[in-house]
Order: sequence, then structure tokens, then C-alpha cells
Amino acid sequence: MLPRRAAATLARLAQGFPIIAITGPRQSGKTTLARAAFADLPYVNLEDPDTRELALADPRRFLARHAAGGIFDEVQRAPALMSYLLGVADAAPRMGRFVLTGSQQFGLMDGIGQSLAGRVGLLTLLGLAQPERRDHVSLEETLWRGGYPALHDPARALHPPHWLAAYVATYVERDVRQLLNVSNLLVFQRFLTMCAARSGQLLNLNSLASDCGISQPTARQWLTVLQASHLVTLVAPYHRNFGKRLVKTPKLYFLDSGLLCHLLRIGSPADLQVHAARGAVFETWAVAETLKHRYNQGLPADLYFWRDNHGLEVDLVFEHGARLHSVECKSGTTWASDWLGPLRRWRDAAGPEAADPIVLYGGEQSFEHDDHRALSWRHLGWAEAAT
Repeated sequence: MLPRRAAATLARLAQGFPIIAITGPRQSGKTTLARAAFADLPYVNLEDPDTRELALADPRRFLARHAAGGIFDEVQRAPALMSYLLGVADAAPRMGRFVLTGSQQFGLMDGIGQSLAGRVGLLTLLGLAQPERRDHVSLEETLWRGGYPALHDPARALHPPHWLAAYVATYVERDVRQLLNVSNLLVFQRFLTMCAARSGQLLNLNSLASDCGISQPTARQWLTVLQASHLVTLVAPYHRNFGKRLVKTPKLYFLDSGLLCHLLRIGSPADLQVHAARGAVFETWAVAETLKHRYNQGLPADLYFWRDNHGLEVDLVFEHGARLHSVECKSGTTWASDWLGPLRRWRDAAGPEAADPIVLYGGEQSFEHDDHRALSWRHLGWAEAAT
């Protein structure tokens, strides 16, 4: 198992909550992390039909068999358990007693919100973060392969296009059928691909629905499912008025650059070098890496972008302490001073609360100036330095 930075957060949560819930996309390493961090707890897979049948038919007896605690994998498959789990946890409130994992945020979070509020420590686990990867490959290879742990297992030597094709097929067949009444899965697959083509762009639901031949309400519902499955995220525009952040148009991002490359039919790292979507893939990767860092620390997403009335835009803005941090993402390998224009405009608008801006770029060298910092993609410690 590759060491995961979320392990320290998981240990901290286990000291303060009787129940720990780990959510994230399928194949992000939730089960592996849970079993490594809580090796003394028995493992129960609720994807197993016999186990699930017992949990659904007689949840009291099921929990009595695991009175000392356990890891309940894919717990959203037996949602009734969560109501009964409340009484068991309250009767003997030992911290870190139960660990729940789930790859469908709808089922897991609904159960927690209705039955276990205040008793559950939450952790979102995405794919491998850049500092967790052991390979020292090119930028294009890094973006193209993505962060799913299976693709970094030397014992398996998987070819990303083959594995990701199976991943998408399994996701569509299992999760989409469970969450949506989709009569034509090919239409949903087209919707997924159209979303990929818009990663890093402002979300236009009307255009997205029209291109897929579906209604806008259907597009909104399907997008919500992609978010619940941790395949995509929406980043809102920053505004000092918090309410205005919620009504302005967000940007759409995939949460794994390898999956994005697969959906865009980018067949190899060499193809990515000259592909028109290279910049969007790099920006998508940077947003996902920032989210991974925040989630691994147990922090909420709270990421924004900024755009002024003239169309100048800063890719990432987030608050930390009393400062506003800004990050511009550029896939180019040669530093260009004109990249600083939007960041300087942002700093003028933000005033004294603005920290020195950061440019994350595709080059190999990092350096600092008086009023900004240039960070190589290889030195992704900028996230730790900024937060």
C-alpha cells in the first residue's frame, strides 16, 4: 500500500468520534486505507449478497455480531443499518469503533445526516495526490495516468486506457442504474463525455443539455449524480458577499486528470503534449490536487475562482486564516511574465488581505520574486506552503 496523507487525519478523527465515514470515488483506496488504519477491526463487505441480505433483513442481529466494531464497506448498500447503528454507538460510546465507507455520496451522506449527525467524523478520499506517487515521470505522463491507485501498482502493470474503459463501463452500469432511471445508457455516456469536453470551463447547462439531446432538468440531475459519485466538482466564483457566490455561474472540473484524458480520447502522453485540451487538463489536475490536499487535512473544499468585468480570471482563490490566496495554472514549460496580469489585477481588487500570488506552471524550476511565486508542477508543496 502506498502511504496516504489522509491517514493522520483518520487517526485524529478516530480519537474524537465513535463512527468514522470515508467517502470518495470508486477505486480511490478507501477500503485499503480503512483496513490499514484500523487493522484490529473486522472487515465486512456489504457488496457481498449474503452479507447484505442479513444486514437488510435483520440489522439488529447483524450489528450484534459486530458489537465490538467493524469496517462496513459500501455501507450505502444497506442504508437501514445507520439508524440502528446510532443506538449501538450511543450504548457504548467507544471512539473509532465503527468505520463506514461508501462510493455513492447520496446514500452515505443521507444516512449520516438523518441518523448519525454529530457522531460521525467525515473524510473524503480522492485518488493519489502528487506527493503520494512514487514515480518520477514527465508532466504529460503524470496528467495522462491520473491518480487512481490501481494504475500505480507495479505488481499489476495496468495500461490506463484499458483500466479506465472498464472503470467507466462499471460506473455507468452500477452507480448510474442504482441512482437514475436511465433508459438509454449511451445517452448518459455521451453526457459524461460532453462534461469532459467542458472541464475547466464555465458551466452552461443549456448548452450541455442541447448538445446531449436532453432537457435542462435532466442535465442538472445527471450532473448531480456525477458530483455524488466524486467524478466531477463545481468551483464557484469568489465574491466578498457569500450569498453571491452561490448564485453565480460555477466552473466544472473532473476530479481525475487520467479519467479526463480517457474521456477526451487522448491516447498517450505524447498525444497530450500537442493536444488542444492540454491547458484544461493541467488546470483540472491542479484543482484536483488542491482538493486532495484540503480533504486529506480534513478541511472543506472552499475553493473559488475569480473573474473581473473585463474577463481577467484567476484559476483558484481560497481563504486561509486572514489571507486570500490565489493560484494561476499554466501548462507552459517556459516562464512568461504576462501570466501575472490577472494575478496583479486580483491583488489590487482584494487589497491588503491578498497573499503573494502563486503561478503553478509546467516548467521544472521554482523561484520567488518580491510580489509572486512561481512553482514547478514537480514542487507541489505549494499547497502546504499556502495552507
